[in-house]
Amino acid sequence: MPLNVPGILAPVQFLVNPRIIVPSLSKDIRHLDFDALKRAGYRGAVFDKDNCLTLPGKDTIVPEIEDAWKECKQVFGKGNVLVVSNTAGAHVDAGGIQAESVRHHLGVPVLFHTSMKPAYSCVKQIRSYFRSLRDPIKDDELIIVGDRLFTDIVMANRIREQSWTERFWFRSQQSSGYPAADWNTQKTAEPLAVNPLQNLLVSTPPPTRTTLGIWTTGLWVEEATVMRFCEEKLLEGVKKWVIAPAKARAQSKVSTLAGLEARLVVGKFSVYHLKIYRRDYIRRTV
Repeated sequence: MPLNVPGILAPVQFLVNPRIIVPSLSKDIRHLDFDALKRAGYRGAVFDKDNCLTLPGKDTIVPEIEDAWKECKQVFGKGNVLVVSNTAGAHVDAGGIQAESVRHHLGVPVLFHTSMKPAYSCVKQIRSYFRSLRDPIKDDELIIVGDRLFTDIVMANRIREQSWTERFWFRSQQSSGYPAADWNTQKTAEPLAVNPLQNLLVSTPPPTRTTLGIWTTGLWVEEATVMRFCEEKLLEGVKKWVIAPAKARAQSKVSTLAGLEARLVVGKFSVYHLKIYRRDYIRRTV
């Protein structure tokens, strides 16, 4: 296996943003419900090759997941499923010989990329591929499936950064004074003076679908055990020290809103104060 410089540098970003290694799902590939994913709006898939679809160094599908692989191609369509590997199709694959072998055996395209996962240039090439399709697939319609946190999941979260751009646009729309997008089609018609808290709640966009990073938990061959152990321990730490406190703060905000509503009902909280809170709330949550 050649030296993966982007993968080595990924921990630097982890120090700044620990959530970069957090997967959306941790699931064995044999238990993925591709029909449910399609119904949820996901139309394209990116798969790692080694120790995910094939044995390391092999080009044929692992027999245990052959049925699941057929289902995936049938649900999404062969052209909408892409193999992105740091071996086949990478710059170390001279002449693309291994990529052609993988394409033949797996029956789906293999991305030719100049930089290894999770490099931003590799992310750009993945986006370019799906946008070039006859029916283009957006970033938030992709699932990324792989067995490594610091390559596959980091790459998925980097693709997901597109959603942060949309959030920034929403925030800039509000700060510029232009009407914000109608995120909630059932927005109440009541004026602020009648029900200010309801206006506060519907003025922030609900969670939207984003790129889904799926960390496969079933390995066919034990490899890089030390690195995998470190990745798992780091993920446990992030869940304990970053995600759990964030959930607690979110629950606290919900309780605060409920308290504001109660005070508003009894006339102990003015509309002016609610406007101030609304401004600060949006700044903290968008």
